[in-house]
Amino acid sequence: MKQDMIVILDLGSTNNTVLARQIRSLGVYSEIHPHDITVDELNALDNVKGIILNGGENRVVDGQAVDVSPALYECGYPVISVDHPTAKCEKQYDELPDDETMKEFIFDQCKAEANWNMKNFIEDQVELVKRQVGDKKVLLALSGGVDSSVVAALLIKAIGKQLVCVHVNHGLMRKNESESVVEVFQNQLHANLIYVDAADRFLDKLEGVADPEEKRKIIGGEFIRVFEEEARKLDGIEFLGQGTIYPDIIESGTKTAKMVKSHHNVGGLPEDLQFALVEPLKQLFKDEVRACGIELGLPGSMVYRQPFPGPGLGVRCLGAITRERLEAVRESDAILREEFEKAGLDKKVWQYFTVVPDFKSVGMKNHERCFEYMVILRAINTIDAMTATIEKVDWDVLEKITERILGEVENVNRVCYDMSPKPPATIEFE
Repeated sequence: MKQDMIVILDLGSTNNTVLARQIRSLGVYSEIHPHDITVDELNALDNVKGIILNGGENRVVDGQAVDVSPALYECGYPVISVDHPTAKCEKQYDELPDDETMKEFIFDQCKAEANWNMKNFIEDQVELVKRQVGDKKVLLALSGGVDSSVVAALLIKAIGKQLVCVHVNHGLMRKNESESVVEVFQNQLHANLIYVDAADRFLDKLEGVADPEEKRKIIGGEFIRVFEEEARKLDGIEFLGQGTIYPDIIESGTKTAKMVKSHHNVGGLPEDLQFALVEPLKQLFKDEVRACGIELGLPGSMVYRQPFPGPGLGVRCLGAITRERLEAVRESDAILREEFEKAGLDKKVWQYFTVVPDFKSVGMKNHERCFEYMVILRAINTIDAMTATIEKVDWDVLEKITERILGEVENVNRVCYDMSPKPPATIEFE
């Protein structure tokens, strides 16, 4: 069943995602698009029922106030504006309309139906993927994380054996992560899976690189190079599947919002990319991705597993990556996950992990001075990854984790707990 859609045009608002989620909560699908969308691009979208011009504090870009094409007002779609004084529509609001006002616009003016649900979303995306891919093959970057696992399941439903999954062990995985990916996807789900051990290749490329944006771009670029090499061994590969979700796009920067950090699958892609992208989840938030995975029949243990960034431990081994500190991140992360599971926190806390900075502190071991690294623990709760609060972990649990890390992880003499919410901090450190 085709889902009706309300299109939000970004004219500098910082609340586009809030508005999109408000509309979806009313049972109607919504997508956010740039202010300079053309009439042809708008008409190419399926089942558009109405348009919201969403202005805000970032409406002035490079000294010029952004606006939509005047031709959009003549397309026949109902249009309202929020905080956009130059809008040429009948109804204008100074801030996000309340639910009753929104219902009047969506259901009375736009005549939209409340048919937004995961079953319909999946059906729509399956049809779109089939239309895009045809009889060609799609190469999917399968990290084993939530996003890539869900997109794998959706693409298998859409194109079956035309999907080739590639899991690249870039040396930045969590402890036993690659082994788990192979076991689940190849041995249990019988996916068409190619495993590539490229740990040394990635770590050599990253040697001495401290800037987090440069690290992300190197990791993203090298991923593509590996995929291209694997694609050359196959016939008919013209597409690259990715588990890109909406927060990835927002944080990587839009036409009216500055970059927070580029995600390797957005800002880290090379300019000479040889594939067309297939990204069926790119308009979903993290909680919606999980709901999509459950609807697709994936096990809860996979859908609700810990989120893991594409660059992996590369953005948790802060500064220039060394194998010594990378191992400290990997081992301390494993301890944290083990102890959270024992305490029942693995089902309560949205995301938790460790990071190791690139500086040392003075300590004492075996009655002697030592100069070693610290491990920082982070545990946060969120709904959509756009904001986050800190988990108040029981003191006894923190003491047990600290005791184990200091006793079992080499080259570490200090453990700290990060108390910073998002914003002003982001979830990851880099």
